[in-house]
Amino acid sequence: MSSHLNWMIIRNNSAFLVKKRNIKKPFSKEPNNVTNLNSYRYNGLIHKKAVSVVENPDRKGFTVVYKKAKATHKPAKNIVRRPFKAGARRSLFKVKRLLKANNYRTDLTTATLRRASAILRSQRPIKAKKPKAAAAKSE
Repeated sequence: MSSHLNWMIIRNNSAFLVKKRNIKKPFSKEPNNVTNLNSYRYNGLIHKKAVSVVENPDRKGFTVVYKKAKATHKPAKNIVRRPFKAGARRSLFKVKRLLKANNYRTDLTTATLRRASAILRSQRPIKAKKPKAAAAKSE
């Protein structure tokens, strides 16, 4: 089936849909959806090529999960997991190079890089704030 037909079927009826009050665009919890928005562009179920970023279980680095276009009808060989544990700059550069080499769309690439950098930012240790000196009272 074409991706457009699949989208027409699942866009309003999906187990991954998250609808809440006062939110115009519903969210989606499906795998391989980088932005978690329920839209045709970012849907990970209907496209042959899809990509997502998840945090490593040990909270050191992240893993890029992507679908291979050639193995669409072989679910066991369809998904590839690639962990990145090097430094932040090196990992983000490698992700960008990986997606460019596999001819992924540029909007997916930017969304993937934003998600990966957000994960890396969340893994940074929290800096201890210095206590401010008590303000001296002027008399």
